[in-house]
Amino acid sequence: MQSGLSVDVPAIEVEGVSFRYPTTEGRERIWTLDHLSFHVDAGEILGVVGPNGSGKSSLLKVLSGYLPAGEGDVRLGGLSLGTRSQADIARLVAVVPQEYAQVFPFTVAETVLMGRFPHRTARWWSMGIGDETAKDLACAHQSMIDTDVLSLADRLVSDLSGGERQRVTIARALAQAPKILLLDEPTAFLDINHQIEICSLIAQLRAERRLTVVLVSHDLNVASQYCDRVLMLKEGRLCRIGSPDETIRPDVLQMIYGCEVVVDAHPQTGRPRVTMPMNIVRN
Repeated sequence: MQSGLSVDVPAIEVEGVSFRYPTTEGRERIWTLDHLSFHVDAGEILGVVGPNGSGKSSLLKVLSGYLPAGEGDVRLGGLSLGTRSQADIARLVAVVPQEYAQVFPFTVAETVLMGRFPHRTARWWSMGIGDETAKDLACAHQSMIDTDVLSLADRLVSDLSGGERQRVTIARALAQAPKILLLDEPTAFLDINHQIEICSLIAQLRAERRLTVVLVSHDLNVASQYCDRVLMLKEGRLCRIGSPDETIRPDVLQMIYGCEVVVDAHPQTGRPRVTMPMNIVRN
């Protein structure tokens, strides 16, 4: 089966998808995701925002095939996730989780090279670290350059700061050479310099490789400035989807988050910019 995407259909189609986590107590839990329907075009960056517990991370897990949809269907390049093998999905979709726990003492270079595993042939699965091809090494090397971790290549991931580990995780995903990149809070642990670098890198990859990106973020300004459209979740339901101008609005944010914010135009991009009102108590 081909792992690529057709230009004639959306990269991702979500149709009537619902999901809830199982319980061992015999009671049915409420839906974590409740009848979601939307699509993501090839080469699009879709931001996913919403309050804590609204289902953002669960949505990424369903899109990647890690969690099965209880109802509805997810299609990648027009083909249902259920018809694609795990290896085929892994060659198509890379995931950057919110947190990545490094259990074994691997170096940064070894960790990034793990992103090449989906591209191994059946014979290669019996091969270990050190048996990579020149293409694998080149992809890993470029990914480390792109995420500014090449200087850390020989260090153990367990010895890195949270921000450094996050960049290594993104490098591993890029080494996978995916067509779809799913990111869960990719800038959460980064300083402002690396936040800008990662967001700029995502935009660059979309432009150069026609990479399709779904980016979960609590930072409404990241979603507004870097995403083509923004999907807003609340209690597992899709409340709004559209351009930043259509979604990053005071009335919409009041409905989603239940609080008042200030929204004006960014002085450079003209896109909506969100700031918190200053309720200062003076003596």
